[in-house]
Amino acid sequence: MIILTIDLGTSATKAALWDESGLVALSRTSLTTTHPRPGWAEQNPDEWWNALVDACMQLRDEAADMYRRVAVVAFSAARETFALFDARLQALGPGILWSDTRATEEARALGDPVEFRARTGVVAGAGACAAKLAWAAQHRAQDLRAARWILTPKDVAIARLTGEVVTDTTLASRTGLVALTSPDVWTAEARAIYADRLPPIVTPSTVVGTPTAAAVKQLALAPTVAVVAGAGDRACEVLGTGASDVAPMVSWGTTANVSVPHSDAAPRAPQVAQLSQGALSGLVVEAGLSAAGAALGWLVGVTGWTHDQLLDAASAVPPGAAGVLSFPWFAGARAPWWQPGAHASFVGLTSGHGPGEMARAIIEGVAFDVARCVELVAPATIRIMLTGGGAALDPWPTVAAGVCARPVVRRAVTEAGSVGARLVAAAACGEDVDADVVNPVVGIDEPAPELVAAYQEVRARADGAAAALLELAGGPERAGT
Repeated sequence: MIILTIDLGTSATKAALWDESGLVALSRTSLTTTHPRPGWAEQNPDEWWNALVDACMQLRDEAADMYRRVAVVAFSAARETFALFDARLQALGPGILWSDTRATEEARALGDPVEFRARTGVVAGAGACAAKLAWAAQHRAQDLRAARWILTPKDVAIARLTGEVVTDTTLASRTGLVALTSPDVWTAEARAIYADRLPPIVTPSTVVGTPTAAAVKQLALAPTVAVVAGAGDRACEVLGTGASDVAPMVSWGTTANVSVPHSDAAPRAPQVAQLSQGALSGLVVEAGLSAAGAALGWLVGVTGWTHDQLLDAASAVPPGAAGVLSFPWFAGARAPWWQPGAHASFVGLTSGHGPGEMARAIIEGVAFDVARCVELVAPATIRIMLTGGGAALDPWPTVAAGVCARPVVRRAVTEAGSVGARLVAAAACGEDVDADVVNPVVGIDEPAPELVAAYQEVRARADGAAAALLELAGGPERAGT
């Protein structure tokens, strides 16, 4: 059985072909994010479908025979990004991204943050989907009245592919508009405000339908292909890495994230974490950082160096980045701090430093926040499961191992979201397969003792600097400590 997975990320859409033995081909198409105002992050929703088509056509060109034999399509996708659409699935304005933090006032109106998080699993901040939808109701009221649907990139992709409009429990669980105890039902408050603009909620392994005639023509798929709803990126990554409570998933993509699966319906996770529904069962306890790859992307833009040049230069800089500390909080200080008023900073930067030291400091700054999250979300950690585009790129694995003082495990396919979508498709089809089969371990990086010792000293400086920066921004709001 040939499976096509489509991972709708923030910076790129990735399409992959799988057979029983594993990954056969992978393609990607970049997406453009604009920032019309500080704190705003938007995309053109037309790009979501266009990038999907382009990525699929790349696969068809690379592996035509296998592409013709695709039997199942399944999805992974970023959560908390949405746009308004009319009945013909035409966008009524820009898509508002998960990293957008415009809804500061609306976040305050969500109510008591502790109660909101306990009820929904979502941190009540300016980046919360519920807050940004409330912003749209206030500032784009005409568009909202004209809208038939409020959809994520995955929702609209499935709708254009099958003609059926649905979302899934993992995406719905990160909106703040469903309760942890009722993941397949929008709250009464949400229905009262948005009526039937919110799509029906299905489980990730639901077979939504088959391609429409238009989709068959545009994507060159057979009309009998089964389209599976799929799940959100973190739920898929936890599944695709084989993460556990002693082996958290740590991803490096546009941002970084620390996630562990949890079987309890109401885990007593620290406030540093958010809770969402798992792809096949249980919950995911997750701590999402502000930026990772996006921070290096910013440095690419301001220096003119390429991404590879920055990584090479960072690899040549000793641990500690020659005294430079970075706090890459470009979308506000997210996990483990949850202080939206604190933004990206460099400490100790002099005219004698250059892009190499800055890149190294960014990578180490991400690693320090990852380590803080691991300590809070998964204190019994014995190893770390790396994934995302940075998992195989030096110096990230070495830095992560040294800062966290734990071995880091790398699997064959670093795009664990695509692996997770493959496993959701398997569940939908009754196929008995797991991560070790389709994504075997290919390497374990042990932390060097001298590197661990060096980073303990740097971490102490970074902790003190972080406390000072958070105080300047209005006071630390790190919960769960």
